[in-house]
Amino acid sequence: MRKIRIRPLFAAMTLMFLHVVGAVILSAQNSPGEPESFRQASEAMRRGDLNAAGDGFEAATKASPSFAPAHFNLGLVREEQGRFDEAIASLQKALSLKPGMHGANLFLGIAYYRMNRFEPAITAVKKETSVYPKDASAWMWHGVIALAMDHAEDAAAALDQAASLAPDSVDILYHRGQAHLLVSKNSYLKMFKADPKSWRVHQVLAQASAQAERPLDAIAEYQEAIKLAPMQPGLHEELGSEYSVAAKPLDAEAAFQRELEIDPHNVLARYKLGVLYIAQGDGARAKGLIEAAANQEAGLRHLDYNLGRAEMLLGNDAAAAQHLERATSAPGSDSEVIEQAWYQLGIVYRHLHRMQDAQKAMVTFQRLKDAEAENSQKILKRLEAKQNPSATQPPPSPENPQ
Repeated sequence: MRKIRIRPLFAAMTLMFLHVVGAVILSAQNSPGEPESFRQASEAMRRGDLNAAGDGFEAATKASPSFAPAHFNLGLVREEQGRFDEAIASLQKALSLKPGMHGANLFLGIAYYRMNRFEPAITAVKKETSVYPKDASAWMWHGVIALAMDHAEDAAAALDQAASLAPDSVDILYHRGQAHLLVSKNSYLKMFKADPKSWRVHQVLAQASAQAERPLDAIAEYQEAIKLAPMQPGLHEELGSEYSVAAKPLDAEAAFQRELEIDPHNVLARYKLGVLYIAQGDGARAKGLIEAAANQEAGLRHLDYNLGRAEMLLGNDAAAAQHLERATSAPGSDSEVIEQAWYQLGIVYRHLHRMQDAQKAMVTFQRLKDAEAENSQKILKRLEAKQNPSATQPPPSPENPQ
């Protein structure tokens, strides 16, 4: 299997470098044995002058060979300069003088990683996480290095820990997602090898086709899965969803009903069957199924919109208006559903003789629709420009031939 090496965003590493350097400089100020060259190098570091800082810290290590912060800071500077062998030597010296020095094992591991020496890299970073278990950056780098070694499970565990310590870190979230994707991929590969004829294989292929918006391929795979596991809960519900996407309402209805025979507690099958009946104009059955599903599970997506449509079919305009009004501001709703909620509200308000509200609803609907169309045009133009860059260039003029 081809190795996947995922490189982190080194801008983040630079920021971490500057943060750690600043912390060490501050903690080392007025320390016993601090040479004058260390103070000058620290000033150079504050100015962002790596060359002067490196020279100064190197001079400090010679003036005070037992002063650990000088070796550490020299290692950080050499690492930032890409002089990794020198960085490793300086960081190891700092650790020999001050074992467990915060950040030393982390940056030692990063230096090894940058040289593709993953075994010593992971060993160093694991030492950092064991001594400083609340350091999110150390856990992130543990995960990054484990990913480079194709140790997906180890990477996922480390990045989960990093995310628990720094839940809003974009870098951590990115690498965590990559780790879990690799765990999933490895799991599916093992599944295929263990039993290529398993119904699970067909289910995974069906789900992949569904995500790729190939409903007919998904239907065929779900049908194969059902042949092998006809009583497996969930398969008929997923099959019904693909029939709905493929505009096969009768097949979708049969699949959802069969799912409810196998698993009467399947909320999604009941809810989707209710939505299907809205499209068929059967308000009574739609409302009954959707309300039953809502009683089983709170927070169903687009619930108010679908209940509003069911009430409209039954002629219950006041109840429909209440649901549709909530649908226009429901969190997590698709923009298309919000648009349609305003459109249906315009109709319901007219039935209720609320003409001003009806007009406002239709104006809002048109405004949202126009904004969506404008955004779609912008996206289309960007795609066309990428596919045919010359089309965006002006034609050559006689005065300036190309």
